[in-house]
Amino acid sequence: MSTIHVDVVSAEESIFSGEAKFVALPGEAGELGILPGHIPLITRIKPGAVRIEKADGGEEFVFVAGGILEVQPNCVTVLSDTAIRGHDLDEAKASEARKAAEEAVKNAKSDIDLAKATSELAVMAAQIAALRKYRQKK
Repeated sequence: MSTIHVDVVSAEESIFSGEAKFVALPGEAGELGILPGHIPLITRIKPGAVRIEKADGGEEFVFVAGGILEVQPNCVTVLSDTAIRGHDLDEAKASEARKAAEEAVKNAKSDIDLAKATSELAVMAAQIAALRKYRQKK
């Protein structure tokens, strides 16, 4: 069985490091699927779920708030400022943060404030969607 080494790293810690049969994640132009032997690639990724089918048959699920993906034929590296293991996601906390971001969008006084609030809103919406997807898999 062919595998590929996968590293998912946040600004604070290594979230996942191990062998996988397949990796799926949200690329800028749509969903990306990575198999062993994939051609080299560097691209930005959108906020969403990284799904890793591990070599042992298990599955790892990580939420990333955007970032960079590097693919080499035998290695996948996901770099994100924020990455949270699926089992550590908190829907109540994410919903509260989404409501705060919605309020910030309404009350934005400048284009910069609006852009920051809109970005935060998109990340929180993606986190909630990823959490629900994770729960469906369980």
